[in-house]
Amino acid sequence: MQDVSFTVHIFREGDVFVAHVPELDVSSCGGTTDAARRNIQDAVRGFLETSEEMGTFVEILEEAGYQRDGDSWRSPELVVSDRLSVGIG
Repeated sequence: MQDVSFTVHIFREGDVFVAHVPELDVSSCGGTTDAARRNIQDAVRGFLETSEEMGTFVEILEEAGYQRDGDSWRSPELVVSDRLSVGIG
């Protein structure tokens, strides 16, 4: 078994909590933040298991900036998290 770490951003859309993993561009949701966390773990697991079955697991992780670290994959280092805005019109 290989461990893959990832970042999760959780935000609210109405009554639903949406969880997004930016490194892999995978999303899921739930009625609570805890449910969203559980569901995103299932979604990421399914995504990675499918990529492994298709033979693209290593390629996907390396393309996303992951580095192998023994039996684990280290996610890209988050340098800054910012909220920006732009004016339009």
